Parts: sequence; structure tokens; C-alpha cells
Amino acid sequence: MTDMHVHRARLRLDAALDGLADAFRGAVAHPDEHNCECHWGSAEELALLKVPGVVLDPDLLRRSWHIPGWGDPGAVLRRILPQLAGAVVDSRSESYRYRDEIGVVLARADWQTWPPEQAAAVREFLHAFWAHTLVTPDPAAYAPRTLVLCVEASGELSPWLDVWEALDHPAADRRLAEAVDEWGDDLLADELPWWTWHDDNDGMVAVLTAWLIRHAPARLRAIGTPDDLLHRLRLIGLTGPARWTDPHWPNHTD
Repeated sequence: MTDMHVHRARLRLDAALDGLADAFRGAVAHPDEHNCECHWGSAEELALLKVPGVVLDPDLLRRSWHIPGWGDPGAVLRRILPQLAGAVVDSRSESYRYRDEIGVVLARADWQTWPPEQAAAVREFLHAFWAHTLVTPDPAAYAPRTLVLCVEASGELSPWLDVWEALDHPAADRRLAEAVDEWGDDLLADELPWWTWHDDNDGMVAVLTAWLIRHAPARLRAIGTPDDLLHRLRLIGLTGPARWTDPHWPNHTD
């Protein structure tokens, strides 16, 4: 039986990818753009970025967003963005593993100041990809890394958590368990579980911690999450001596 949540999320994601293709059709790197041949690539490869719509091989695609040194990095990103977004949502691709870094690249390119139709296409892509990540049955759909993509690109955390909270779906609950498992050690140290491009590190820690301790316990218990993970989540909600003297604190001794 078809899961309608998954079906609708996939349709929205496909439409968002089409929207990117439309919004950035004809985009090219600046005519005078250049980069170091030793570190980036050849003149022949550079020429491809100055022609719209030519599909790049995966290695050239990665170098185009990952290697610094562009005179106009925003123009380079706009040139490759439709293809890059298609690769980012494909769990079989190399770009899928780098989606947290790609969020930082988007932020550095200041995409929210791009022409309105382009900024709107990027925004819808982020929302569609996040919604799809939360419900897809693909075991490779790792929510923490997609969340970092969205947070770093947008500079906001709460809106993405709000979407997660409002979504009543078993896959979204499993993604939540994955996230607590990955983030637990960092949050117990009162640290953000990822490196952020943005300045409000402490604020993000506070928002993420408050959201988890308010929202996650009931959902994790409902799916039979192991007790050790539930105790880790409970410890995240404690502060000071109450945390490190708790019998479930790692390496606790009486």
C-alpha cells in the first residue's frame, strides 16, 4: 500500500527540483571567472561553467562548490545549483554525503539576497527536501545531516524543528531516535552537535535542547526506543550536579 505522506513528499521534492531548473535556467559563471588550475581544474573544465545547462561529471561538480578561489562564487553556485540539488537528494551520490557542507556554501553565497524567484526556489527546495527526509523509508535518509543543510543554509533552527514536531509519521519518529543517538554526547557537553557558520552557537544549543526534552520523550517511548537512549535524553534535560551525579551519567561512580 502506498504511503501517501511519502508520495506527496516525493511529488513536492520533484516539483522543487523542477523549480530550481526553471529559476536558474541559463545561469553561467562570470565570463572572466578563473581559478587555480593546480587546485581546481583545467581551462576546459572551467569553460563548461560558462555554458548553461551542460551536465558536469560528479568530480567536477564537487570541485565547483567545494574548492575556494572564485571571483564570483555566487554565480558559480547558481550555474551548478540545479544539478547539485539533484545530486544532494540522491542517497547514492557523493554529494549526498556532503549536504551539511553544502548548507554552509549556500549561506556564504547569501542566496536569500538573490532575485526573488531564485531565492524562492531555493527556499522551497530546502523545505521539500526536509519534508521528504522525515518520511522516506530509505535507510540512508539521515535526518541530522539534512537538518544541518537546512539550518546552515537558512540561519534558522526553530522552523525546521517545528516541521518535525508537527509531522505524525513513524519514519519521522525513527529519524528522531537517530538524531538523539548522534547528538547526545555533544548536548551532554552543552555543545552544538555540528560546526556552524552562524554566530549564535549557544542560542542554537538552547533551542535544540529545549525542543528535544519537551518533544522527544513521548515519541521515542512510543516506538520502543531502548532505555539507555531515553536516559541520555533525560540527562540532556538536567543541569549541573543533577546531570553528572545521576546514576545514568556515563562512567558514573557512587
